[in-house]
Amino acid sequence: MVACVEVQPFDSLPEDISVLLEAERAEGHRLVLRLVEEWNDGSNRFDQPGEVALHARAKGRLVAVGGLNRDPYLDDPAVGRLRHLYVTPEVRGEGVGRLLVESLVDHAREGFDRVRLRTVTTGGKAFYIALGFEEIDEADGTHQISF
Repeated sequence: MVACVEVQPFDSLPEDISVLLEAERAEGHRLVLRLVEEWNDGSNRFDQPGEVALHARAKGRLVAVGGLNRDPYLDDPAVGRLRHLYVTPEVRGEGVGRLLVESLVDHAREGFDRVRLRTVTTGGKAFYIALGFEEIDEADGTHQISF
């Protein structure tokens, strides 16, 4: 586990979000980019009832981000969705992603009956299973956890 990891909500994009954008670009991902684009165009600011956006810092450095929305693919206000979760490669495997997801799930328990997500990577699939999510076979979701 990375020492001194702090997970906190944000209501404006972190000033140093470019650190995550550069890291994900090098890997060929677009999770943070979509978060920033949706935030800037106002289509998703994680500000609806039950929603939250979190970032994680290790020794003051931004190392992860993710959010919880009402699931936009279902017409059910009791279902949340993990969105745009990204952890920088240098801290993967050190518990930062686990801490971030557990924080999002804890928040979800207050307003949702279950949380869904979609991941396509083998590592992502194993990660969510290890955190108690179950696999589902739906066009817009691969994993869920119920409360």
